[in-house]
Amino acid sequence: MGYREVTMLEIKEVLRRWCAGAAKKRIAAQLGLDIKTVRRYLRAAQACGPWPAGDAPLDEARVAAVVAALQPEWGRPRGDDWERCAGQREFIASHLKHDVRLSKIRKLLKRRGVELAYPTLRRFAIAELGFGRVAATLPVADGAPGDELQIDTGWMGYLEPDLWGRRRRLRAWIFTPGVSRYRFVYPCFQETTASAIEACEAAWEFYGGVFRTLIPDNTKAIVQDPDALAPRLTRAFLEYAQARGFQIDPTRSRRAQDKDQSAYCTPFLTCGAS
Repeated sequence: MGYREVTMLEIKEVLRRWCAGAAKKRIAAQLGLDIKTVRRYLRAAQACGPWPAGDAPLDEARVAAVVAALQPEWGRPRGDDWERCAGQREFIASHLKHDVRLSKIRKLLKRRGVELAYPTLRRFAIAELGFGRVAATLPVADGAPGDELQIDTGWMGYLEPDLWGRRRRLRAWIFTPGVSRYRFVYPCFQETTASAIEACEAAWEFYGGVFRTLIPDNTKAIVQDPDALAPRLTRAFLEYAQARGFQIDPTRSRRAQDKDQSAYCTPFLTCGAS
C-alpha cells in the first residue's frame, strides 16, 4: 500500500490553524485535506506534549518531531531525479499553472535534455507545488434568524392505489431556514406556481412569520428563466412576494454550492397538510 509523502509545510499549517482554535473539519476543508489525515497529524502532535494556543510562532524542532513521527523515513537523501526536478522547479510550476498535464511536462523536459521518471515528477509536483490539491472551501455565514429560507422540491413516493388501482406520485415543497435548519415539508401533487404560493402560506404559519429572503432552486413555478445575474421570475409569484414583502434570490443553475449542504442533513422534518 502506498502512502503520500508528508511535507513540513503541510504539517506546520495544520498545527498553526489547530493552535489558533480552528476545528478539525474546517482545517481539512480549508487546506483540501481528508479529515482522517488531519486527525492523524493532530494525534501525532498531541503525543509530543502540549502546544501553545493562539498565534504564537511554532517551535520548528517540535514540528520536525511530528513530521518524523508521521513519516519515519523523513529526512533521507533524495535521488538524482528529485534534484533534477528541483532544478526545473520554475519550469514545472509555470506549466502546472496553465493546466498542462504532467505527462506533457515530462515530454517538454525531455526536449530540454532533462530525463525524469514520471513517478518522481509526480511526487515532486504534489509535495513541492501542491499538484492535485482540491480548492479550499469558503465558509458562508448563516446570517440572522428570519433572514433566509431555502426552498426545494422533490419526490416523496407513491400513495396507496385508489379504487381504480392507480397510484399517484406525491411531490413536496421543502423549506429549510438558513440558521435553525428546522425543515418544513408541504406535500402536493403538482409543482405549480399556485402550489408554491400555497406551500409558502403554510410555511409562514408554521414558522410564525415571513422570512426576509426566499432562496429557491430553478423550478419553473418560481423562476421562469434561470440566469446567473438577472433571472426572470414568474410574474404571479413575484406579485405574491411583493404582497408578502420578501425578496427572492434564486440559486444559479446547476450550482449546488449556492446552498448550504448541511440543510440536507437535518433530522427535523415536519409535514404540512396539502
